Amino acid sequence: MPELSQLALYSAAALLLAITPGPGIFYVAARTLAGGRAEGIASSFGTGLGGLVHVVAGSLGVSALVLASAELFTALKLIGSVYLIWIGIRTFQAARRDASTVLNGGAPTPPIGPRRAFHEGVLVEALNPKTAAFFLAFVPQFVDPAQGSVAVQFLVLGFVSVALNTLADIVVAFAAAGIRQGAATRPTLIRRLREGSGAAMVALGIGLALVKRPAA
Repeated sequence: MPELSQLALYSAAALLLAITPGPGIFYVAARTLAGGRAEGIASSFGTGLGGLVHVVAGSLGVSALVLASAELFTALKLIGSVYLIWIGIRTFQAARRDASTVLNGGAPTPPIGPRRAFHEGVLVEALNPKTAAFFLAFVPQFVDPAQGSVAVQFLVLGFVSVALNTLADIVVAFAAAGIRQGAATRPTLIRRLREGSGAAMVALGIGLALVKRPAA
C-alpha cells in the first residue's frame, strides 16, 4: 500500500486532473443534455466502471501490451471511435425526428434510459486507449516498490483516480441537467441542445480516431 503522504499527494494531483475539462466530462455533459440527469449520472458511473477496466488491465500489464502494439492500439481506438460516432449520430437524428413528430402531433421518442446510458458509458471509456495511456503514464510516478506489491499500489491509486473522475462527472451531470431543465419550456432550445450533444459526441469520436499511439 502507498504511504499516506504519497496517497495524499497523488489524490491532490488526481483531483486537479479530474476537474480539468476533457473528453470524459464533455461526454457526460452531452449525454445529460440529450437525455436528462438520470442518464447523465448513469453514464458517469458507466465511464467510471470503464475506467476501472483500464486500471485492472494496467495492473496486469495488459494495457502496456496494447500500447506497445500499433495494430492493437489502432483497432481499439477505431472501435471506440466508431461506437462514439454512432451514438452521436443516433442522438442527433433522434432530436431531428422528435421535433418533426411533435410538430405533427405525435409523441417524442422516449429517452434511452439510465441502464442503456450506463452500458454506453462503460463501452465508451473501456474502448478508449487514451485512458489506458493516461493510467500508465500517471500512476507509476506515485508507485514505490519498497512499499509492497506494485500491482496492488497501481490498483489502489487507479481506483482513487477513477472515483475522483466519477465524482467530477456527476457534478457536471447535475450542472448540465440544470441547463436542460431551464430550457424545458422551450422545445426548440431542447432540440438544439440534443443536436449539439449528438454533434459533440461525433466530434469526440473523430478526435479519438485521430489519436496517435504514445511513443515507447
